[in-house]
Amino acid sequence: MKRLDYYWSSINFVSMMLLPLAGFYCFVSTLRKKLYKSGVLKSYKAPLPVIIVGNITVGGTGKTPLIIELVKQLQSRGRKPCVISRGYGGNASIWPQIVNDKSFAETVGDEPQLIFQNTGCPVVVGPNRKEDIELLIKQFDCDVVLSDDGLQHYALQRDIEISVVDAQRQFGNGFCLPSGPLRENVSRLKQLDMVLLNGGSDKEVSFVMLPNECVSVGKREADQLSLSNLSDKTVHAIAGIGNPDRFFQMLKAYNINVIPHSFEDHYMYKQTDLNFNDDCPVLMTEKDAIKCINFELSNHWSVPIEIKLSETAQLQMNQIFDSLAK
Repeated sequence: MKRLDYYWSSINFVSMMLLPLAGFYCFVSTLRKKLYKSGVLKSYKAPLPVIIVGNITVGGTGKTPLIIELVKQLQSRGRKPCVISRGYGGNASIWPQIVNDKSFAETVGDEPQLIFQNTGCPVVVGPNRKEDIELLIKQFDCDVVLSDDGLQHYALQRDIEISVVDAQRQFGNGFCLPSGPLRENVSRLKQLDMVLLNGGSDKEVSFVMLPNECVSVGKREADQLSLSNLSDKTVHAIAGIGNPDRFFQMLKAYNINVIPHSFEDHYMYKQTDLNFNDDCPVLMTEKDAIKCINFELSNHWSVPIEIKLSETAQLQMNQIFDSLAK
């Protein structure tokens, strides 16, 4: 993924060579959207309001932590949100799957398991969004559906569309796949209900991701660990997410000496991946830790993330929530 990020971040020989394929990709993507919009291809209209939270680029933008925050806000308003997800990385043989406290990230995917763990809301995983929603309605008392990703899944009709954009990487070289990181043309953002900048200023429609107290992976250490206590100390940092460097830079902001270890997004760890021949603490994202809870680990810590919306973003989000049918 690092190599792709390099080619996608600028206009270069490789990206130019792939432009014909990118043009074809954009054409097919636009045509497919129009076919669904015109009714030539059938789409499913859920009996509940549907909020899509996705992005127009490949790679991590902070979408899953945002969904967790939106679920919590809806719950605080007395709503009964539920979440559907494709479950990337999950290897279940039968779909859809209901996520619960006995589920494994290896089966249902790391992000759905993380959403359930942090919110307790109903989460269903599967490639067919229609089947996912029908199972949710059958098994749970829900009144609003949040779709984790699926902005380009036009087979599902939606009431609200929200996209997350990385304020630092934004749209790379501005080309569609495979020449650049775009799944759709940037002009698509003008059609959305809300576009959130991850890492933007408080005056923008944005949010920031703030670390909380570190939690022992596997709960083998009773105490929590503050990042401020690791200032000027050396740690191993584990990140198997779409944008590992964001995690490493967050730790460095606390004056921590980081030894980075990047893995592919949704990577399923082996215990040997986490063993180092020293006594340095090992820090990892919540998404990584959820796949390591059954390992015999010591001095390994998960860094929970909290989302803080800017005042502008929160006002806009409140308007969206108020517009939802009950």
